[in-house]
Order: sequence, then C-alpha cells, then structure tokens
Amino acid sequence: MTVTNNPLAIMLFSEIATVDQAARARLKASLPNDMELSHFSVLNHFSHLGGEKTPAQLARIFHVTKGAMTNTISRLSASGYVHVRPDWDDARRKLISISPAGQAARNTAVHAIEPVFIDVMKKLGPEKAKAMLPILRELRMALLP
Repeated sequence: MTVTNNPLAIMLFSEIATVDQAARARLKASLPNDMELSHFSVLNHFSHLGGEKTPAQLARIFHVTKGAMTNTISRLSASGYVHVRPDWDDARRKLISISPAGQAARNTAVHAIEPVFIDVMKKLGPEKAKAMLPILRELRMALLP
C-alpha cells in the first residue's frame, strides 16, 4: 500500500512528530539553564542503571551518531557531571560514568521538570497513561531497525 492510499499512516507519524516536538519543548523550557535535554537523558540513564558505558554504547542506546554523543559527553564532562576514563583493556576506548555532581544535577533537573509531569498526568489521568504505555512500547519496537 502506498502512502497516498494510507492517510492513516501519515496522520499517525504526524501526531508522533508533533507529540515529540511538544514534549521536548516543554521539558527543555523547564530544565535548568545550563542543561540540554540530551544531557538530562544521559544523566538520567546513568542515574537508573549506574555502571560505565562507552560513547558508542551510549550512541546506540540514544539512537544518535557517535559524534553527537561525543559532543554531549564533552559538555557533561566540562560541567563535571560525568567521569571519562580510559578503558584499561582497550586504550582506544573511553568509559563514561556519572559523577556525584552529575547525580545532583539530574536530581535538580527532575525537580525542575516535575511540574510538566504533574500537569500532563492531571490532564490525561492515570488510567489513560497506563493504557497508552503498552501501545507506545509496541510502537517504539516497530520503529526500531
């Protein structure tokens, strides 16, 4: 079926893109001044999972180029939010982990964006949010290569 014969596909992807834009704009506007959404995402990832990752692993996790992730890591490192160390088993690689300052920055950011979450949850309600999760997860899996 061609796209011209499937306006539903166009509407679906248009809605997804619009929701993504709106969510990013609301979150970005609420984050502390020196933090980008990409910075928060990396810090949040480490906050939940801990450990160390290579820049290539992080790039795959966040579906960005290695160059984009290197830029994000450089900025986080300059702010003191992540530790960057050589991989002792392979000197060509670096390992990234969250620093105590990064954990504190992540916690500050979560506090700053909390009103966005509260507002959206108030408008949707917990039942709709719960109902949407399986569909969104299935959609995410369908979009992955």
